[in-house]
Amino acid sequence: MNILTVAMAMLVSATACGDDSSIDDTPRPADNGNNSEIVADNAATIYTTTADGSMRLEKSTSAIFSGNNMAPSTILLDKSKTYQSMDGFGFAITYSTCYNLLKMDAQERADFLRQTYSPSEGYGVSYARISIGCNDFSSTEYTLCDEKGLENFRLYSDETDYVIPILKEILAINPDIKIIAAPWTCPKWMKVGDIEKKTAYDKWTGGRLNPDYRADYAEYFVKFVKAMKAEGINIYAVTPQNEPLNQANCASLYMPWQEETPFVAELAKAFKSNNINTKIYVFDHNYNYDNIADQNDYPLNVYNALGDEFEGSELVVGAAYHDYGGSNNELSDIHSKAEDMELIFSESSIGTWNDGRNLSKRLMEDMRNVTLGTVNQWCKTVLVWNLMLDENMGPNLDGGCQTCYGAVDISADYKTITKNSHYYVISHMSTVVRPDAVRIGTGERTVSKNGLVYSVFQNADGSFAAIVLNSGDEDLLLTISDGEKHFNVTSPAQSVVSCNWK
Repeated sequence: MNILTVAMAMLVSATACGDDSSIDDTPRPADNGNNSEIVADNAATIYTTTADGSMRLEKSTSAIFSGNNMAPSTILLDKSKTYQSMDGFGFAITYSTCYNLLKMDAQERADFLRQTYSPSEGYGVSYARISIGCNDFSSTEYTLCDEKGLENFRLYSDETDYVIPILKEILAINPDIKIIAAPWTCPKWMKVGDIEKKTAYDKWTGGRLNPDYRADYAEYFVKFVKAMKAEGINIYAVTPQNEPLNQANCASLYMPWQEETPFVAELAKAFKSNNINTKIYVFDHNYNYDNIADQNDYPLNVYNALGDEFEGSELVVGAAYHDYGGSNNELSDIHSKAEDMELIFSESSIGTWNDGRNLSKRLMEDMRNVTLGTVNQWCKTVLVWNLMLDENMGPNLDGGCQTCYGAVDISADYKTITKNSHYYVISHMSTVVRPDAVRIGTGERTVSKNGLVYSVFQNADGSFAAIVLNSGDEDLLLTISDGEKHFNVTSPAQSVVSCNWK
């Protein structure tokens, strides 16, 4: 294909949006002035967001050509190189998120959720994270069994009146959503201050799980999974403890690997004996293990101590990570030492400390580190923190994050939604990479430029996806090829471009 022919396929950008994302950014085809030549089955779908906000998930198309391609700036897919399969991308659905959503007009809420979660009418967000009991964006500190004795287990109003209704609305839009759940603390009556002396510990923050209650606490998880199932909500996965090395959260439990290991064995056994196939991911904390020397390689220590001959061992599938300390290079290191175990990225936040509402700053960093940087290092799932908070960063709890923003912020009148970087980086992945996609490699002729980072996939339906980050200061004209077909795409300076084609 000569350069003139390739140039005919150039992407023509649609009209730019203003900074106020209450402006409609619903996906729409670009007017390329020659729509009669673009056939649905012979065109790539492109989504573009620029750091200056002039394009926000702007949808367009690019003509696909058959045959070999000799363009110098080519991303060449190599289907023979395969890596991890994907489970999905999503947001935490907390009480605060649901409180704000339920304050919206019902139709406007439905429109926002459809745009976010629908695979056919929106961005196809495919995963959600919830808490088992309270988190730092709950109405108060609580567990699901605050009165001693598992016979007193019950869902709290945060679940029954807020989280469950919103999850049901999301599931009505996308029934295939996967949900992972984690506790911030066990019930206080299960806590001790010292696991040797087993002294009672009547505080929400800190403390440790009494070894005598490991089986009871595993049953607590069983009761939660069954209670949610009774509401029509399947819990796809759990972690034993959110941030097990953090003793300072408003609700927390210290659970070093030496104590998580025997609890995981109890939990797997309890799930297995109750015919529950919910996956278990260990750890769920920072890359740097909070700089606690004997907690380095926490997941590996758990795997090695557990072995593989305990009841329910098949349910313990991998580890989850956060990014509040250390480098995501830890993912590759852990994968190299436990190649058969899965990795997921389960939490990242934006807030006042990292200029979280400044798209020009955050889009490039979050796409590089939170999504592409984790997926390209073996993560099957990428989740960020609250889907929605109000313009005052709430509601939230004392002792929790007082400086966090949501992936989207909603105005005081619950009318205007402002989308922040986390909404865009998750949507850019989910809109082209479907659950069960496989990350694939690239060929030797693939372009290499400073500031250019990408990831490529083959979806279960045979279609392909490419997500390209251009953090450089120049627009790039790229050709993307799967070896049999190719198309041209403009990657603006300081932008993210997602592509999908058959």
